Amino acid sequence: MKTKLVPIGNSRGVRIPKTMIEEANLIDDVEVKIRDGSIIISSLERTREGWSEFAKELHKRGSDKLVLKETETKFEKNEWNW
Repeated sequence: MKTKLVPIGNSRGVRIPKTMIEEANLIDDVEVKIRDGSIIISSLERTREGWSEFAKELHKRGSDKLVLKETETKFEKNEWNW
């Protein structure tokens, strides 16, 4: 697709057709990179997406226990007041 850069405030931008946005699965947040003289726009990786639901499921199954036993620290023994 051939297009032109358009002014956007002090910057310039490119209009991306809706069909291209949908095909690339782009949502609101994207990542923009420069590689070999090209601009690459990709979906922002949502690293922790779904963690909340996963944690709830673990809790429901009783699988959300601590891996290591709790260790009392010097601060907790001497300095912390309840």
